[in-house]
Amino acid sequence: MSSDTQAGESPLLSQIKHGLRHEQLGRAWRDIAAGWKRRELWMTLGLHDVRQRYRRSKLGPFWITISMGIMVLALGLLYGQIFRQDLREYLPFLAAGFVVWGMIASMVNEGSQCFIQSEGMIRQLNAPVSIYALRVLWSNLIAFAHNIWVFFGVALWYGIDLNWNLLWVPVALCVILLNGLWMALLFGLLSARFRDVPLIIASIVQVLFFITPVIWRPEMLPDRALLLDLNPFYHLVEIMRAPLLGQAADPGHWLAVLTIMGVGWVVTLFFYSAYRWRIAYWV
Repeated sequence: MSSDTQAGESPLLSQIKHGLRHEQLGRAWRDIAAGWKRRELWMTLGLHDVRQRYRRSKLGPFWITISMGIMVLALGLLYGQIFRQDLREYLPFLAAGFVVWGMIASMVNEGSQCFIQSEGMIRQLNAPVSIYALRVLWSNLIAFAHNIWVFFGVALWYGIDLNWNLLWVPVALCVILLNGLWMALLFGLLSARFRDVPLIIASIVQVLFFITPVIWRPEMLPDRALLLDLNPFYHLVEIMRAPLLGQAADPGHWLAVLTIMGVGWVVTLFFYSAYRWRIAYWV
């Protein structure tokens, strides 16, 4: 009799679990959609973060541009000599890569702490949790808007052909931001539960900087191309760096980035739908 009961209950339990998963997934999507609708809130918070960082300084956020310009110039002159590169080609390559890398690395590092840093607001403010990930993306987009002028200055100085391939830059930026959003939601969730995760991510990002073609060219590593193909940051950088330099990005880079985005969002929605409601308790 018990076996008959179990056999009869099994499909019902399966349907209940299936319905709960769909309900949780729907809530996760609604949270992200509601967070997007509250653009005025997370845009204000992101702008406030940038202003707070440079409060009482004379130049304000323009220090972002100045520090990036000094860094690009110093690294360009140094590594141009070490690698024996023509500065006319190397400095624009470095400027484009460094600006894009800075945005991506900052989104990953700050995104992993998006919920931890917003602990007080999460507990007190009745708002979608996703606004804290969007807040990080917006503040980094503002910094990128300051830094990109360093590249354009270098490009104009060395006469880089800024052609119609620049139209791919906004597309690449949107794709990078979509990847940044799932990373912030996933890594932020894991970091809220396990406080060692931000430290691990920061260490990994630091190592990836040296194995990603930012200060060195991909053709300098011809026999180890597999290391580049398996590096997601390389593909993310390249889909924007190539059009900035007046070139069309290789379709392989786009395929890799879109694959990363698809897989990343599937994994993120799985965890976010199941554990989103626990974030307020974890932080």
